[in-house]
Amino acid sequence: MKNKFKVGFTLLIAGSFFILSSFFQRSAPVTSYKFPYKRAGLTERQAAEYLVGRFTYGATPGEVDSVMKMGLENWFSQQLNANLTDDSLNKRLAAYNDINLTNTEVCHIYPPGFVIRTLAIKDSAISKDSVDKAVDKKAFNAQIQAYMDKKGFKNDQDLYKQFIDQHIIRAIYSQNQLREVLTDFWFNHFNVSFFKGECAQFIPAYERDVIRPNALGKFDQLLVASTKSPAMLYYLDNFTSVGPPPPNTPKPASVQPKTDDANMLMTGGNKPQSTVKNNPADMSMMMSAASTQPAKPVKTITQPGKNLNGLNENYAREVMELHTLGVDGGYTQTDVTQAARVLTGWTVYPISDYAYGAAMKGLVAKVGEDNLAAKGYVHEGDFLFTPNRHDQGEKVVLGHTFLASKDPNVGYQEGITLLEMLANHPSTAKFISRQLAVRFVSDTPPQSLIDKMAKSFIDHDGDIRQVLITMVTSKEFWNKKNIDAKVKSPFELAVSSARALNADVKDPYPLFNWMAKMGQKIYYYQAPTGFPDRAAYWINTGALLDRMDFGLALASGQIGGINIKLSTFSKALANDPQAAVKDYSNALLPGDDPNEMTKELIPLLNDPAVLAKLANTGKQPIKHDPVATEKPVIGAPGDMALMSAFAESQSKVLTQAPVAQPLVNISTNNKMNANNMRSLIAGIIIGSPDFQKR
Repeated sequence: MKNKFKVGFTLLIAGSFFILSSFFQRSAPVTSYKFPYKRAGLTERQAAEYLVGRFTYGATPGEVDSVMKMGLENWFSQQLNANLTDDSLNKRLAAYNDINLTNTEVCHIYPPGFVIRTLAIKDSAISKDSVDKAVDKKAFNAQIQAYMDKKGFKNDQDLYKQFIDQHIIRAIYSQNQLREVLTDFWFNHFNVSFFKGECAQFIPAYERDVIRPNALGKFDQLLVASTKSPAMLYYLDNFTSVGPPPPNTPKPASVQPKTDDANMLMTGGNKPQSTVKNNPADMSMMMSAASTQPAKPVKTITQPGKNLNGLNENYAREVMELHTLGVDGGYTQTDVTQAARVLTGWTVYPISDYAYGAAMKGLVAKVGEDNLAAKGYVHEGDFLFTPNRHDQGEKVVLGHTFLASKDPNVGYQEGITLLEMLANHPSTAKFISRQLAVRFVSDTPPQSLIDKMAKSFIDHDGDIRQVLITMVTSKEFWNKKNIDAKVKSPFELAVSSARALNADVKDPYPLFNWMAKMGQKIYYYQAPTGFPDRAAYWINTGALLDRMDFGLALASGQIGGINIKLSTFSKALANDPQAAVKDYSNALLPGDDPNEMTKELIPLLNDPAVLAKLANTGKQPIKHDPVATEKPVIGAPGDMALMSAFAESQSKVLTQAPVAQPLVNISTNNKMNANNMRSLIAGIIIGSPDFQKR
């Protein structure tokens, strides 16, 4: 009997352990869906390559094989969960100490230039007359730097550089690739820009705390979080939007200050747009004698001089046109005005005593921090709802009536109700679904796919994961014509190249400069539309030549801070270019026929015009125009939807110079060694139309 009891007890313990272990030791997620790629005529490898190309920044060596081993559906589910450990990435990110600063800490450590000058004048570190009038600018800059060192201030450009660097590093090395791709997608959707100085300081926290955590969640949560962000509140000016005061009450004090530095410091630096001048001293801290490049004149939503102290419709218009309903979403100008009235009083909590974070300091001090909630104020992080600035009248938006109310607790809820209504509107479901399909399928996705995704959006309350599952399990997604239908943006090209070559990126900023040269200066796009997601925007003659230059510069080791071992992918000797072409074609274009690339590339390698430019690859740097490092412009207009962020690329021609012989003879005469040949071939493949597609 005792033995039977022991056996039974042992089996019970073993069974319990097995059940528990199934929860903690599951090696791969369990999926309830299958991808219909076989019905589309794709092999498993083709499907894996397509899947990786769409939902990552490009395959790393051996990644396609790993996806096939895990199972395509399991890999995709794992990416949707976005909980893979990123120890290697985190080690690289540890070098960027300030990317985790709060907005308050940023305001104190990286105050804008005009704040530093104002404080320096106040502390007698410089004289007021020396600002803009210093005879010896080098000496003046030295005084400013000494004052900054004494106070522990840092140049705000250092923060922006760290932020740009970490974004590139994440895209290259994160195991949770889909989350990074969607972070970029949603940032572009809810675009803010370094070009507008008022919001620039708050952009790092905006991406970190608003975009990335919500990239795979519910759309309404992402929308509300973006609306409350200081970056968005400043970028589209809703922080200034004020309703009419209730009868028989004093008019709320305007947040628009006078234009002198002292008043800007105390009131948040909110200089009216109509008074801004393109003066470098008003835009930067004058750390260099070189002048900055002012933002180009652009059309604004609200014309300068109008509504400066009252209702501001900038955000209300963009939240409908760009963030939710879409331009054809069924709203009218009246709806825009009414929505702007609903969102009056949504502003920024006094983040710090410096610059833009100080605007509401006097109001909060007057009411008292402990009394805010009782009087209808809502303080969440850096967001503040102020009922005394809210329009208490009746509003009607898209047929929904917001009743007039003097209850201070009603105003904030009106805004939440409006945003939820917009987030869950059928037009929003269609608009967001189409944008996702454009990003992941083709520039012109079929309406049948958009309809399926929109239905999933509505059925699952805007759950982004479910919408993506609907997309990737559809027959439309796996249509063969979608393979290679998308063209990589400059950011995607640079990152995918680094991933494909297994590059060790020590300093990402040179990559940023190349992205800007190729037409995509990330975080500096001025318009709230974000960068266009279509091939026609990125590709022209000049752009293709810039991309070829990039591929050659990267492969030949001419981009600083990046180490690449090309010999890992090919051991071919200098007199065997055919073998090298096949090796690098297999590595960089695993889904393509290497024989086709050989047919295309060998004649190019023997073209004297090409060799004129590239005979000394690896010995002499490829010359390219320097990329200007513009600083954010204080008071830049909020809406620039009609303006392209960059001038059209100008066509270039290869420099014609005499070259003795084509490639084979160069190799024979030892004028080009094996390393140079590998660099040349790998660079041309990266710059080729085949690698530009995804």
